[in-house]
Amino acid sequence: MLKNLLLVTFITSILTAQSAQDFKNQQMQGFNKEKKQFGLYKKSQEEEFEVYQTAQNKAYKAYKKEIGVFWDEPKISTKKKWVSYTEDKQTRTDVDFSKETITIETIAASPEEAKQKLQMALAKVVTVDTKTVQETDPLEKKLSKIKKPFGVIDGKVKAEPILSTIVFKKTPTQAIVKAYVEKYVKYENIKYKKSKKVKHAKIYSLNVALPKDTMIKRSKIYYEEVKKNAKLQRLPMALVFAVMHTESSFNPRARSHIPAYGLMQIVPRTAGIDTYKYLYKKKRLVSGSYLYNSSNNIKMGTAYLHILYYKYLKDIKNPDTRLFCTIAAYNTGAGNIAWAFTRSHNMKRAAPLINTKSPKEVYNKLLRDLRYEEPKHYLKRVSQRMSAYYRLYGS
Repeated sequence: MLKNLLLVTFITSILTAQSAQDFKNQQMQGFNKEKKQFGLYKKSQEEEFEVYQTAQNKAYKAYKKEIGVFWDEPKISTKKKWVSYTEDKQTRTDVDFSKETITIETIAASPEEAKQKLQMALAKVVTVDTKTVQETDPLEKKLSKIKKPFGVIDGKVKAEPILSTIVFKKTPTQAIVKAYVEKYVKYENIKYKKSKKVKHAKIYSLNVALPKDTMIKRSKIYYEEVKKNAKLQRLPMALVFAVMHTESSFNPRARSHIPAYGLMQIVPRTAGIDTYKYLYKKKRLVSGSYLYNSSNNIKMGTAYLHILYYKYLKDIKNPDTRLFCTIAAYNTGAGNIAWAFTRSHNMKRAAPLINTKSPKEVYNKLLRDLRYEEPKHYLKRVSQRMSAYYRLYGS
């Protein structure tokens, strides 16, 4: 009887083990199938986005060619400059946020015509908001017509002041704007040169200095958003402000050649994907207009700093050391931090070596041995600016 019971138990255990193994095999097959399907989906998405980005680049080049019909140097917005054109492309404003200046240029047949056009352009640039710019800018209108790939997360730009809160102490009336314009647009302030592209016309230009506290006033626009997201991501506000200052000088229309977009210069195909997945548990690409929305941009920028500090660089024990590495990594990637110490991109290998050094030693090592000059300057600038924003905003 006992022998029969043992035999039944043995057979049952074998069948159970086989059943468990079959179940495990089925699970693995299902997982591998899902993984393959996701891989195909991801590849399809990347190919679609590549086509979309190519179309965008084509539109940029076509627009620059259109501008080049009138201008020797067809300027386009950069990280620190917001450049906008009128519909006829013969008047442009160039707001340099780092130098805190407005340059307005117009092509005109006479000084009287030039003065009128410069007045209109200055009045517009000091009062327009971000939403209106997105909806009326000739280049943005072209880009909006390009079909976005399925699954790309789009967004609307909200209306926020760009220069009005810097230039005026209160919401400006028409009379206040008129007085401001008349103060600066005077014949003695207007320079001119002969146009090489338009016959019988000159290029008239006007430079207007923005107030000296422009950077501080621009940062205050985003104070509540930075405070909320810095707390959520367990980061010092001063770090977020210093990164934003260094990335874009608080230019809400910032766009680099990479391309990276907005205040904290998010690159959709790299940091954008990682950050969106961290925030929303889905792998998605985001559009330029999504990142021109300051709330989205600050949310993603602070989240990416969190990923760097708490995930990619988590094996670095000293919080100050890890902060220096996070700052540099925001510009150049975590792999390049490891490279500065081990000549490899493996952070697991680099972290123990980094942990033997003081924060000051790590900071100096990064300034000396990071692969490129840009992240060295970036680390220095952000670190210095953090001190200023600690004094201004506290934590």
